[in-house]
Amino acid sequence: MGNAISSCCESCFRSRKSQSYEPLLLENEREAVADLLQFLENRTTTNFFQGSPLQALTTLSFSDNVDLQRSAALAFAEITEKEVRPVGRDTLDPILFLLSSHDTEVQRAASAALGNLAVNTENKLLIVKLGGLEPLIRQMLSPNVEVQCNAVGCVTNLATHDENKTKIAKSGALVPLTRLARSKDMRVQRNATGALLNMTHSDENRQQLVNAGAIPVLVSLLNSPDTDVQYYCTTALSNIAVDGVNRKKLAQGEPKLVSSLVSLMDSSSLKVQCQAALALRNLASDEKYQLEIVKCDGLTPLLRLLQSSYLPLILSAAACVRNVSIHPQNESPIIEAGFLQPLINLLAFKDNEEVQCHAISTLRNLAASSEKNKLAIVKAGAVHSIKQLVLEVPMNVQSEMTACVAVLALSDELKGQLLEMGICEVLIPLTSSPSSEVQGNSAAALGNLSSKDGRTATDDYSAFNDVWDKPEGGMHRYLYRFLTSSDATFQHIAVWTIVQLLESGDPQLVSNIRNSDLLIPNIRQLSQSRTTSRTSSLGGTPRSHRSHSQSYQETETGDGEIALLSRRILEYVDADLDDVVEKAAGRSVTPNAGGMLSGQSYDGKEHEELRRSVREAFSSGSRGR
Repeated sequence: MGNAISSCCESCFRSRKSQSYEPLLLENEREAVADLLQFLENRTTTNFFQGSPLQALTTLSFSDNVDLQRSAALAFAEITEKEVRPVGRDTLDPILFLLSSHDTEVQRAASAALGNLAVNTENKLLIVKLGGLEPLIRQMLSPNVEVQCNAVGCVTNLATHDENKTKIAKSGALVPLTRLARSKDMRVQRNATGALLNMTHSDENRQQLVNAGAIPVLVSLLNSPDTDVQYYCTTALSNIAVDGVNRKKLAQGEPKLVSSLVSLMDSSSLKVQCQAALALRNLASDEKYQLEIVKCDGLTPLLRLLQSSYLPLILSAAACVRNVSIHPQNESPIIEAGFLQPLINLLAFKDNEEVQCHAISTLRNLAASSEKNKLAIVKAGAVHSIKQLVLEVPMNVQSEMTACVAVLALSDELKGQLLEMGICEVLIPLTSSPSSEVQGNSAAALGNLSSKDGRTATDDYSAFNDVWDKPEGGMHRYLYRFLTSSDATFQHIAVWTIVQLLESGDPQLVSNIRNSDLLIPNIRQLSQSRTTSRTSSLGGTPRSHRSHSQSYQETETGDGEIALLSRRILEYVDADLDDVVEKAAGRSVTPNAGGMLSGQSYDGKEHEELRRSVREAFSSGSRGR
């Protein structure tokens, strides 16, 4: 606007000084014209928002003379373009009056001035409070493109303040905004889609936006040639997709949405790429979209973004892949697409722990359902990286890493390999973490490593002997801490793990447990207790949003399981050592005189059901979202 408006303003004012116009002006209007021309000559040192300069503008604004109104509106537009500050009602009232003019030029300039002032936070609130929305809505309905553009731009600025959003939504502005988003004028389109985006930051406003018919408009504009429009629409749809009800509407009415967003991940604009991935991430909260993203070849651009050097792209792609990996059918396609190594590389991405969390959680998801995938993940070096990093990464990342190890440790084929890698050396210190989630996940991993279906005489449990007393007190101290914990879940994990270690039949391991002055007295005490507390500590213990098995968080440790497991341990402890080793090896054992190892409640079906229920508790949280 700048110099053009200034020249127009001054020319208009000077014309009023000619003899032909003087009879048409009131005395106060002639004075206002003269004063304002003088103020404009010294504009760099003049404050137009108070005193005589503002009074002159106000006089011209409220004039019945349209030419004077034009001059005032143009002056306000030029002044506010160069300087924006908090203003009061005395400034806004004349501008709002000009908005109601029937003259197109006055409307255009006044809305431009108001839009400029609406950049300021205090002004945003005051404009709406003084009733500025009603005339702006009228101007959005104007047939003049310039008027539409400025009015919508002003509403866009007003909608950046949270207190204004609901008022705008209830004012009736959403329908004309949605209509103008289809304007053939790109400036109007940009302003309208920007305003719609600003209205998507609360549940209530999103719903009103959907009711106003915005979804089909936003989806259609994803194919706009203008990157700003693409960005606004992609981001708005991403916000709309946060709500499950809206995702269903999108699924029912917008069959091309996913393919359009996948295409935008190859946009020339980095911000559009980023928002497209984030929109797909939100959509991938639902199974339908998890599958559709893979079907539409979304993995190819996601892999490229994941290996970008630009943090927002890495973060958005990692978050999207994490959600896509939730669906079991996507595990193998993701691995086959080449994601394993890039994900493992991101485990060491110390610049952003959220990236690390997304990467490790994705690896856990990929390992959830398939033995083959577990083997591939370990072969690719995931556990090696976890062992190197887990003691140094932030607590949230530790929780995800230990959860991943707990899932990998479910594989009988991998247990020996994981033990040989020395994974216990980092898991044991983490069982005393300040985070109960990290403690629980680490203990779950150790428990899974200690248990094996179909044990054979060649199974090697020496790794547990190597860490019995170290590091940081080793398995011995960890089991003692959990046995004496006030949390029944931790007690449950400890006694179950001890049973697995005893059933290994490893002579040294069995001897270590039997001779422990820390463990046995507490086990005897638990064998006589009737625990009824519901577990609560392991909010982060690995679990699946789709699993029907119970996790430790969801399992009620009844009055029997801990006591039964404790009594099972005591059968081993009180029996002859050779008998324990033989029984663990599967050979028949004759009870000693004291009747130990008879184990009526454990040798049959009840014991197998108990083992299965506890193993399910360890394994149920295989998938992370």
